[in-house]
Amino acid sequence: MRGRVAYFGVFTALALIFSYIETLIPLQFGIPGVKLGLANLVIVLALYKMGTGEAYLLSVVRVLLTGFLFGNYFSIIYSLAGGLLSLSVMALLRKNGGFSVMGVSLAGGVFHNIGQLIVAMLVVETFSVIYYVPVLLIAGMLTGLLIGIVSNEMLKRLVNISM
Repeated sequence: MRGRVAYFGVFTALALIFSYIETLIPLQFGIPGVKLGLANLVIVLALYKMGTGEAYLLSVVRVLLTGFLFGNYFSIIYSLAGGLLSLSVMALLRKNGGFSVMGVSLAGGVFHNIGQLIVAMLVVETFSVIYYVPVLLIAGMLTGLLIGIVSNEMLKRLVNISM
């Protein structure tokens, strides 16, 4: 049990570090909210190494801490919506067993953006933000695939570590 708590702490710290690093990267894609999603690497690893429950807890803790440290109320709302929808889809696909880590992560990247788009529609009370869908889908696919490739390589190297 103590080992799982220690790993959870390490994963939380890594997710916060990656979130902070992402705030330092001056990439502007021209679309609000499009980021690399470096902290999602830790969430994917937690899903595969620790399990669904711990991955959900880690995701919520990461979003809340990151929001309080580096963001604001709206960033927390958007991140929670995207993160929880993304993780739900990834957990379902992983449980299904027919998808690789890269496929699971790619779907997670896409649904993260869809979750944020749904919140944006509710906040601005209009469907006009739907025009962002093509760009957000492509961005989600690219970042999700990138995170999936890195996650897959890391999981190969963490095969002997049980959490």
